[in-house]
Amino acid sequence: MLTHVGTRQIETDRLILRKFKYSDSEDMLKYWVSDPKIQSMYSEPVYTTKQDVKELLDKYISFYEKDNYYRWAIIFKETDECIGQIAYFLVDNNNHFAEIEYCIGGSFQRKGLATEATKAVIQFGFSKMNLHKVQICHKSTNIPSRKVIEKCGFIYEGTLRDFFYMDGQYVDRLYYSIIVDEFMSK
Repeated sequence: MLTHVGTRQIETDRLILRKFKYSDSEDMLKYWVSDPKIQSMYSEPVYTTKQDVKELLDKYISFYEKDNYYRWAIIFKETDECIGQIAYFLVDNNNHFAEIEYCIGGSFQRKGLATEATKAVIQFGFSKMNLHKVQICHKSTNIPSRKVIEKCGFIYEGTLRDFFYMDGQYVDRLYYSIIVDEFMSK
C-alpha cells in the first residue's frame, strides 16, 4: 500500500530538491520555462512572462496542500538557483507505481545533475512512499534524457510508435521502469 507523504525536501551532494516558491520565478524564466527546446522535450508550453510563471507557480504551490502531490524545484547548491524541476506527475495508488518527469536548464545539462535528482526521487519513492515500481519515458529525439534514464538503472519496456507529432514529423515515446528490488540491489 502506498504511503502518501507529500513533497518533502531531499538533499543530494550538489542539489536541494524542495517545494517551489514564488521567488523561483526569475530562475525558471532564465533557465528553462521560456526555452522552447527544453519545454517541447516534455510536452510543456513555453512561458515568457512573469505573469505566466506566477500562474504556473500558483498551480504548483496550491497542490502542495495535498499529501499525494510530488513536485520539486531543483536547486543548484553552488549558486542557490532553481535550475529545473522534477516530479511524480502520475501516481497509481492501486498498482503502486509512479511516473517521473524532469527538466534541467540547458546550461546545467550534461553535468550529471538530472541523474542525481532522478536517483534521489526514485529513492524517495521507494523508501518514503512504498512504491513498487517507478516508470519514466522520453521522446525518441531526446537522447540526453535516454542517457539519464540508463544511468539511473531503468529497464527499457517498449515504444509507443509515432506518439507525438512535433515540427512536422512523428516522434516515438519510449518507456522504461525500475522495480524496488532492482534499485535497492544496486
